[in-house]
Amino acid sequence: MMNPHSPAAIAARLSALFETLDDQRYAERGDRAMRTLLAAVSEHEPATLGQVAASSGRGAPAASRAVDALVRSGLIDRAPDPDNRRRLALRLTEGGRALLDQRGTAAGSLAQRLDRLAQSEIRAVERGIEILERLPK
Repeated sequence: MMNPHSPAAIAARLSALFETLDDQRYAERGDRAMRTLLAAVSEHEPATLGQVAASSGRGAPAASRAVDALVRSGLIDRAPDPDNRRRLALRLTEGGRALLDQRGTAAGSLAQRLDRLAQSEIRAVERGIEILERLPK
């Protein structure tokens, strides 16, 4: 059995923690991207795909794929524009509006989670980071 205080055990725990933090970071990035698209639809409602692409800083093909996914998820409604049958009008569903109104991710960002620690724990984390930063490369 490996000593839980050995450098190998600590390295394994740190690797697992970093992997978890990376997964959360990618989830937060996806959440921000989805909120950006929902906000673009909300801003121009009824929005066109071109408006959503321009507001979200995406190209039309990427915006189209993302909107398709949000339509399948029930967050955006897509219907023919009554004024121009060749154009689609995008609107938020109740679920999309509720999601846009929510703040942050369910787990919260790392900064939000660290904010829940006691000051002594924050100092301990900071000290640990300082020690890790000094490790030889």
